[in-house]
Amino acid sequence: MSASPEQENIARAFLAARAEKTPLPAYPGAMPQTMADAYAIQDTAIARDGRRVGGWKVGRIAAEFVERYRDNRLTGPIFSDEIFDGSDGQVPAMPVYAAGFAAAEAEVLLCFGEVGARDYNLASVRDCIADVRTGIEIASSPFAQINRHGPAVTASDYGNNKGLILGPSIPDWRDADLIAMPVEMAIDGQAVGAATMGTMLDGPFGSALFLIRTLRARGIAIAPGTWVSAGAITGIHEIRPGQRADAVFDGKIRVSCSITG
Repeated sequence: MSASPEQENIARAFLAARAEKTPLPAYPGAMPQTMADAYAIQDTAIARDGRRVGGWKVGRIAAEFVERYRDNRLTGPIFSDEIFDGSDGQVPAMPVYAAGFAAAEAEVLLCFGEVGARDYNLASVRDCIADVRTGIEIASSPFAQINRHGPAVTASDYGNNKGLILGPSIPDWRDADLIAMPVEMAIDGQAVGAATMGTMLDGPFGSALFLIRTLRARGIAIAPGTWVSAGAITGIHEIRPGQRADAVFDGKIRVSCSITG
């Protein structure tokens, strides 16, 4: 779907606000009413941005919006220069838009191998996954109310993504019961959420299946090595510069980051 002049203006406004680190007190145009409209804005911004996309975040669409938007997930790009290694105890400093929206989310990260053109289902999609890691997605946008106007608005600004921390791999992930794995999240040492992937619709591999279908419909190929951040497990935890986020998977695998403005 090609972007309209209005959608191109919205994409440019978000790009400028991100580049100049200036807040957007209001949405910069007519809010998109469909996911197709949102992805037209997103695709325009990606093309104008020019950076390499190293992964995609996948987020859940709230149940009350599913019928209207005809899907239960949304996606947005994660740029390669905003993907950081936290697998060996490193604590990357992750910048956010201090006057906008910012959150940290404990997520399972899937790395695609060769996807090709074959059709997949929930079982066979595992065949094109090369690695599964723990991690934290940083959600941030110059538009502070990005999550208050429905999933199309969220998707229109890169799906509200601002980076990814790659944690340690999950050992024997092909045989592990990922759905039952306990996950905990803390900010500044205070627990803010605990859950399992049983809350994630059909789980992280369902997110990978959704992404393949959605990107194919948009004419976007998935290169080997592309990451998918499969969705918030313990919730969307708002965070501010100066704070620290820690996610613990299976009681023993820790991923951490600090937040800067």
